[in-house]
Amino acid sequence: MAKQTRILLCEDEESLGGLLRDFFESKGYYTTLYHNGEEAIENFEKGKFDLCILDVMMPKVDGFATAAYIRKVDESVPLIFLTAKTLKEDVLHGFSIGADDYIRKPFSLDELLARMEVILKRTQGNDHKIMSLYQIGKFIFDTQAQTLTFENEAPQRLTTKENSLLSLLCAFANKTLERSYALQHIWENDNYFNARSMDVYITKLRKLLKKDPTVEIKNVHGKGYRLSIQSEDPEREEVIKKL
Repeated sequence: MAKQTRILLCEDEESLGGLLRDFFESKGYYTTLYHNGEEAIENFEKGKFDLCILDVMMPKVDGFATAAYIRKVDESVPLIFLTAKTLKEDVLHGFSIGADDYIRKPFSLDELLARMEVILKRTQGNDHKIMSLYQIGKFIFDTQAQTLTFENEAPQRLTTKENSLLSLLCAFANKTLERSYALQHIWENDNYFNARSMDVYITKLRKLLKKDPTVEIKNVHGKGYRLSIQSEDPEREEVIKKL
């Protein structure tokens, strides 16, 4: 299971919604609960969610209409419907909107979790995979040897934490690496002291990368960091892929 995967949960029944949210968070998923489709629509784009779980029968805006909106904004985010509606046409309508699964109430929490993780494994399986070699501007980063080499200079040996953090930044290159994800992935705990430690390592990595002005580790306010690579050499990139 990928830690800090972000779940949008929309369930109008408060007791069930709270139960599901607590269950998902106990399994390591960051879960935001909304009680109607209108709330989910208003907040979807702010959350950068990895999976949406929608009750169908909700006040104000139902699950089908909510899913249709989400699909217009994001064609790839996985959708799971939870519903007591069992008519064949309802199921087909759900899938026609773009649902990845359609789970009928009542259901077991373990079954829902298993179905979620199958979908997430499929949709996230190749995302952010750590490779052996990266080209970072004029640097070559070898994650196995834990070395960072600038042009023809001697390789710079990285510590284990520096190597792990730079590996994640490269896997998320030009995208935001969330602080909570990095802390859970590397330090296995998102707390104040580990967060301060990560800031120190970010500073060290910035110093190592400053020889190339096209490479920068940027702060993303309130979220995390982004390894910004402004330009790449396509021919050199092809060489790296063949190594």
